[in-house]
Amino acid sequence: QTEARKSENIKKEDVGGMLVENSRDLKKVRKEKLEPRTDGFLVQPKIPEWKWGNITMDFVTKLPQSLQGYDTIWVVVNRLTKSTIFTPIKETDPMDKLARIYLKEVVTRHGIPASIISDRDPRFASNFWRSLQNALGTRLDMST
Repeated sequence: QTEARKSENIKKEDVGGMLVENSRDLKKVRKEKLEPRTDGFLVQPKIPEWKWGNITMDFVTKLPQSLQGYDTIWVVVNRLTKSTIFTPIKETDPMDKLARIYLKEVVTRHGIPASIISDRDPRFASNFWRSLQNALGTRLDMST
């Protein structure tokens, strides 16, 4: 214990989370984390009770461009039945166009979902998308 308390054996953490050895050689820097970061607990989404009440959505991007100019597929999955809607879009399509597609392809066919699980894509995290879903009464859940 006495050996561990000596100042030359104490390690200090700098701002970036790296360890800097406090030894006689001050130029020596170890680039390892102080302690491994633990991930949060995995939260299982509730099992849906009715079709198209809970959906997941994501984009498949960087595809070869089609003859119509599409380079992305918007995938919407019904969590209960696993039925899926694949919609070709352009990666540069503005959010208002995506909202119109969403209303046409999902809401008019299946109703307004109670919740949507999506990744933290900037398009889904935008104020426009959040305000649209808030107006429709849909809860947005962002996955990690």
